[in-house]
Formats: sequence, structure tokens, C-alpha cells
Amino acid sequence: MADGETMVRAKFHAMTEGTVADWQAIGAGGRAFHEAHADRLLQALRDLGRDEGGFAVNRLEHSLQTATRAFRDGRDEEYVVCALMHDVGDLMGPANHAEIGAVIMKPYVSDANHWMLDKHRIFQGYYFFHHIGLDRDMREQFRGHPHFEYCAQFCHLYDQNSFDPAYDSMPLEAFEPMLRRVVERPKQSIYRRTDA
Repeated sequence: MADGETMVRAKFHAMTEGTVADWQAIGAGGRAFHEAHADRLLQALRDLGRDEGGFAVNRLEHSLQTATRAFRDGRDEEYVVCALMHDVGDLMGPANHAEIGAVIMKPYVSDANHWMLDKHRIFQGYYFFHHIGLDRDMREQFRGHPHFEYCAQFCHLYDQNSFDPAYDSMPLEAFEPMLRRVVERPKQSIYRRTDA
């Protein structure tokens, strides 16, 4: 918006009073916020760098290692971005971080990648649950699911081994264009018209 311009706002105080003109004003007024979505995700990733949580590397470095391993293994861009974003939910929901990250990414990714994000904390438990008195085979409840092996492979190849302080991770800036492309336009959303 140019200096001195006044933003047109919706006039209703309850949605039952809304008009097409109101929703056009809301759409125009919210455009900049929606366009900055990738910027907020990148900031969330940077914020992961403020905590090690007792690990040998901070949470951002873990995410970068996970994404770097997937990238160097030739995974597609969407998969690499999911590897980058898999623990972003730790910021707002440490008790259910996987589900939060999965919900954030759901509109932009395939069903397989969404399921992998959603279930990775249970599958990751195979590598440590037995050390904290939990059942390392908790993931077996999902045995037979079409994405079981996909998720198990993600944890084995990229997630469980990405706590190495000596690993040469790609910087966040290398992943920025990938992230922007993946979240540029939702693949699925109730707000996306089928005729658009």
C-alpha cells in the first residue's frame, strides 16, 4: 500500500452481515500477510536455532542436517522441504510437535509426506523409547499402513542420524527457494476454489 493510502476494510461486525464487497476487502487486505507465509516459516526455523534441548546440536542444525541428507540423497524438493520442516512444531507444541508441523505443511504436500510428518515422532521412538521406559515398537500400531515404510525410512536415513556437530549441513539460505516454491500455492485447501 502506498503512503497515505487508506486500506479498505470490511464493514461488518458479525459475519452474518458480510457482503461480497466486505470479502473482497478482506482478500485484498490479507494478501500481504499470506504472501509473507514463507518468511514466517523461515523465521520459525531460525528460532529453532535458539535451543539444543540437550542434544549435541541445536534444533535448527538438526533440521538442516535432516534436509541436507535428503537433498544429497536425491529426494524431490517437497520431500526435502518436509525434512527441513519436520520439527518446526517444537516451537509451539513440544508435546505434539510432529502433528503441528504436519498440519502446517498439509495444504502443500502429498498425503505420503503429510503422514510421514505427522507420525515421525512415533517412528523416531524406535531409536530411543526403550531408553526412557517407553515401547520402542510403538510404531507397530501402524504396520500395514501404506506409508509405514516411507516414514520408517525417513527416520532411519535422515532423522535419527542428524545430530552430528561435525556434519557439513547446507545453510538455511540454500533451502529458502525450495521452501518458497513448496508453500507458494496450496495443493489442497477449503479456501481454494476448484474452478480457479
